[in-house]
Amino acid sequence: MIIKVFLADDHALIREGLRSVLEAESDIKVVGTAENGRDTLRQVRQLEPDIVIMDISMPGLNGIEATAQLQEAGPSTRVIILSMHHTSEHIFQALKAGAYGYLLKESSGQEIVNAVRKVYSGHRYLSQRIEETVIDAYTQRNQPVPSAGPLEKLGPREREILQLVVEGKSSSRIAETLFISPKTVETYRSRLMKKLGIKDIPSLVKFAIQHGVTSLDN
Repeated sequence: MIIKVFLADDHALIREGLRSVLEAESDIKVVGTAENGRDTLRQVRQLEPDIVIMDISMPGLNGIEATAQLQEAGPSTRVIILSMHHTSEHIFQALKAGAYGYLLKESSGQEIVNAVRKVYSGHRYLSQRIEETVIDAYTQRNQPVPSAGPLEKLGPREREILQLVVEGKSSSRIAETLFISPKTVETYRSRLMKKLGIKDIPSLVKFAIQHGVTSLDN
């Protein structure tokens, strides 16, 4: 049985490195790649891979939102997050979105291969450092289920628009991307800023970077 894998990362070097590592295995085949979340959604729906290895910080639509949309559309494809982010907030957001695994980009090639096989077999996979972060966050809080942070205040569409706004897209450009009117975009933007208690775009950009919605290099 060949495991079909799709790679989503905005850095070509990482995609090429992952492809080389995975295709050295006789039971794994990379069926496609993408550099942003929206292209990932489009291709995955066409190719129907078994596994998507997904970065969090991608332009247009980040990996967490892309993961959530993939799980809503068809949970047969399982997502492994491969990211430089290792805070409890990023991890909990990813797991809540439906990710089956979470690895750091510092992981060895063999660990990535092991994670692909384990997730394909129906199990979850967290690297050791991620497991430690989850356990520490859980034991240091008095609540049974850790909170995913202030992004929880926003709905899926608001989070999409948040990312596009902080990446400098105009209301008309966002409207074209999401197939809604510019006025609707402005309504969402005003609403999400009110929910977050943020009054200007520079503060919104800072918030988005701090919470992994986007990154400085996108």
